[in-house]
Parts: sequence; structure tokens; C-alpha cells
Amino acid sequence: MSTDSTPAELARRLEALESRIAYQEHWLDTLDVAVANQEKRLSHLERLNVLMQERLRDQQRALQENDTATPGPEDEVPPHY
Repeated sequence: MSTDSTPAELARRLEALESRIAYQEHWLDTLDVAVANQEKRLSHLERLNVLMQERLRDQQRALQENDTATPGPEDEVPPHY
């Protein structure tokens, strides 16, 4: 870096840095909103997953209970007995 920069050159560089900082702050804000939205969606999907697992377990349990309560073809006595 040169120490003999003119005030105009320093002002231009300072303005460029301020512009870059403003641009980066804008993108950080945008990314923050995107991450917050994804976190909400992820929480919702996790709750939905838990509910679906519970329903699946309930259905499996009901099928097992129905299978044990209803005699299967292997349990029936042939008609000639």
C-alpha cells in the first residue's frame, strides 16, 4: 500500500469499502431470513414426522390385533370334520 495516496484516492477507496460492507450486510440479512424460514420448516417437518410415525405404529398395532382376533385360514377346521 502506498503512503502517498491522495485524499481523492482515499475517499474513493473508503466509499468502495462502505459499498462492499453495505452489500455484505444486505446479504447477511437475506441469509438470516432464509435460515430462520428453513428452521421453521424443519421444525414443522419434524413434528409431522413424529405424528406420521405414531399413526404408522397405531395402524401396525391395529393390524396385529386384528390378525390375532380373526382366525386365519390355517386355524379353520375343514368342513368334513
